[in-house]
Amino acid sequence: MYFYAARQPILDVNKKLYAYELLFRDSIDNVFPDIDGDEATSKMIEASKFNMGISEFTGNKPAFINFTLETLAQGYPEMLTNEEVVVEVLETVKPGKKLLGLCKALHSKGYIIALDDYEHQSVWAHFYPFIKMIKIDIQQTSFDEVKEIIKAIKDHPHIELLAEKVETYQEYDQAQKLGFKYFQGFFFAKPEMVKTKSLSPSQLAMAELLYETSKPELDLSSITSVFERDVSLSYKLLRYANSAIFKRRSEVSTIKQALVLLGSSELKRFLGLMFAVTANPDKPTELIKLAMTRAKFCELVAHDMNSRLDDSIAFLTGLLSMIDAILDEELDVVLAKLPLAAEIKEPLLTRKGVMAAVIKLVEFIEHAQWDKTNIVIEKLKLDKEQAAKHYNEALAWADEQSLLAG
Repeated sequence: MYFYAARQPILDVNKKLYAYELLFRDSIDNVFPDIDGDEATSKMIEASKFNMGISEFTGNKPAFINFTLETLAQGYPEMLTNEEVVVEVLETVKPGKKLLGLCKALHSKGYIIALDDYEHQSVWAHFYPFIKMIKIDIQQTSFDEVKEIIKAIKDHPHIELLAEKVETYQEYDQAQKLGFKYFQGFFFAKPEMVKTKSLSPSQLAMAELLYETSKPELDLSSITSVFERDVSLSYKLLRYANSAIFKRRSEVSTIKQALVLLGSSELKRFLGLMFAVTANPDKPTELIKLAMTRAKFCELVAHDMNSRLDDSIAFLTGLLSMIDAILDEELDVVLAKLPLAAEIKEPLLTRKGVMAAVIKLVEFIEHAQWDKTNIVIEKLKLDKEQAAKHYNEALAWADEQSLLAG
C-alpha cells in the first residue's frame, strides 16, 4: 500500500526545512468530504505502522498529522513516537475538559501539540501550558487578529506561531515581521522578484549540454568539448561517474570515458540536477527537492506511457518547471536564455499537451487538490495506484539525491 498523501513543507525563518504536514486521503477517489477526519487519520496511522513508514515519507523530519477528538481519545498519536509526529488538533475540535485532559497526557509524554487553523477564544488559555505551536491561516486572519493572539500568549513564550497558506514572498516577509517562526505554503516555489541577470558561465555550459543531450543522437565530441571548457563541471562529472552507484572495475579518468559509462539518460539526469542545484545557492533546499521530485515523477509516468513521452525529456521538463522560482525570473525570460529543445520549452510555456498535463498532475498532488488530480489521471489514462506509488518513489529519490548533492 502507498500513501495517498501530499507532503507540504514547513520551513523556519531561515527557509530551512523543519517538518512536513501530511495531507492524507484514503485514495485518490476518496476525496474529502467523502471520508471523515477520524477515518483519514486512522488509515494514515495504519499505513505508517504496517506499510510504508511515515519517517520514510518525510525523510526523517517530523510529520504534522491532523487528529480529531475521537482519534486523540483512541490513542492514535501514541502509535507513533514523539519524534515522528506533531499532534495537530483539527480546527473542528471544540475546546473542553476532555480535549484538555488528552493534551495534558500527550504533553507529559513529550509530544508536540499544535492547534490547527486557530481562531482565538479565551477558553484556549487553559491549553497554552501544553501547546507548543499555534497555526494561523494568514489568508483568513487579519493582522489585528494576529496581534490579539500574540497578546494572549505573551505569558507563554514557549508557544511559537506558524503561518499557513503563505503563497508569496511578500506574505512570508509580513508574517516574519509579525513574529511568526514557521511557515507553510508555496511562497518559496515562486519567483521572489522579477529581475534581469545573466547566467554564469557554468550555467550556460550546462544549458548548452542540456540542449546537446536533448538531440536524438548524441554528438560525443561536441559534448566533450563543452565539458573541457569548464573545469568545475568536468570535475563534478568525473566524481559522479566514479561514485559507488556505478559498478565499475577501474577508475574513470577521462571525460569521454565518463560519457560512455553514463549513457544518454543518466547524463541528462546528471546535467539537469547539476543545473538546478547550482543555479541559485541562496534558494531553500526544499525548492530544489521539489524540482527533483517533479523530475522523477514525470520520468516514471512517462515510462508508463510507453511511446507517448520520452523518459529523459519528461525528466528535464519536470525539473525545469521550477526554474523560474530557482532563478527568480519569469519563466519565459529564463527559457529564452536556454538553448533547449522545443519539446521541453513548449509544454512549460503553453501549458498544453500531454507533457504539460503530467506537470499539472504533480502540481495538483503537491497541493493536495485531489479532485483535480483524479481528473488528470483519467485524462492521461494512468493507473491510480501506480500514480500514488510514483509520487512516493519520486519523493524518496529526491530526498536521497538532495543528501548526495549537499
